[in-house]
Amino acid sequence: MSCFCFSSHRKKGSKINSSRKNRIPVAYKEPPAAVSPAPPPRQDNKRKIAAETTNKTNAADKAADSNIAAQTFTFRELATATKNFRQECLIGEGGFGRVYKGKLVSTGQLAAVKQLDRNGLQGNREFLVEVLMLSLLHHQNLVNLIGYCADGDQRLLVYEFMPLGSLEDHLLDIPPDQKPLSWFTRMKIASGAGKGLEYLHDKANPPVIYRDLKSSNILLDENFNPKLSDFGLAKLGPVGDKTHVSSRVMGTYGYCAPEYARTGQLSVKSDVYSFGVVLLELITGRRVIDTTRPLEEQNLVSWAQPIFRDPKRFPEMADPLLQGDFPVRGLNQAVAVAAMCVQEEASVRPLMSDVVSALSFLSIDPEQGVLSPPPVPCSASEETAPSEDGDHWDDERAEERQRAVAEAMEWGSKKNHRRNGNGSAFSL
Repeated sequence: MSCFCFSSHRKKGSKINSSRKNRIPVAYKEPPAAVSPAPPPRQDNKRKIAAETTNKTNAADKAADSNIAAQTFTFRELATATKNFRQECLIGEGGFGRVYKGKLVSTGQLAAVKQLDRNGLQGNREFLVEVLMLSLLHHQNLVNLIGYCADGDQRLLVYEFMPLGSLEDHLLDIPPDQKPLSWFTRMKIASGAGKGLEYLHDKANPPVIYRDLKSSNILLDENFNPKLSDFGLAKLGPVGDKTHVSSRVMGTYGYCAPEYARTGQLSVKSDVYSFGVVLLELITGRRVIDTTRPLEEQNLVSWAQPIFRDPKRFPEMADPLLQGDFPVRGLNQAVAVAAMCVQEEASVRPLMSDVVSALSFLSIDPEQGVLSPPPVPCSASEETAPSEDGDHWDDERAEERQRAVAEAMEWGSKKNHRRNGNGSAFSL
């Protein structure tokens, strides 16, 4: 794996050793018919091969371990933290294994401990990728890796504890007694998740493709600030003149970009598509795939495509649980952003930086005020003097907000116009 470069100072010990090379096994060739096949290997040879394989695996783990800045834990420490992995501490479960809430004895810190299933979907490679990625990548919208455990055949990851769980827990199939997310909280979550992706795409060098963005991988703190988690499928993006990297198709059905699912060609625009799907989930309150709905509504993106072409129908997409409590213009702009993100052709999807610019304004609740302009130095008398044009100032702020949203999406509308030969379907 190549090393990463960041604008911020890199911590010592975070450099990845790139000298290790993968060994490709040579295919066994059948002997000619006239030649007797070689006798099977003796038992002691089998033991020798098994021992060599084990030694190579341990050596790779030690080499990675020497270059990881995250804290290491013993299995006993994490068993103590989770009360021996009791059922009462279980907070999540999936194909990768189970997640427990624990309290680290050494610091008293609450943590989420992910115990990987040794027969599950996430193997040694994904474990190492996640540890390395989260040791090198640091952003307020990426979950913080506290440490890991690799005792024997045990593989555990220790994260900061996110008290509100995942976005899925608050958005999809919520119980009747649970308060639904407000419109501005939804846009706040979308904006934060977008900033996390923008960091991976633009700040990491080479760029990192997340590859597994979905509502269950967006975790929330006590103030509904989102953080991306589960980096086992993350992959280094293209560099130089390359537009994509080729990869075995992995991820979650419904969230995968169509070109990636068809050809295995992966780019940062693949993440943009997945983000558009999550944004649609936030707008509609619907699952990306829901087999309980009528056939034409089971796939969220397919159901939304006809509505994208008719802006007058955009309010139909709003989650019924919102009960109409949302700004119509804000809804229209959010739908327009989602529509551009899930376009079939990857080249016409927006960059995450453009998406973040648009959503940062949509996530501001007018009751809590709008973004203020940069402060201007002034004298003490000017600071205490009341404003005589406050209303005019508010109008200018509102106009600036709308203008910034429009500019962030303008290029996508122009490309769509050139491609279709008519006006953009996403006009605001």
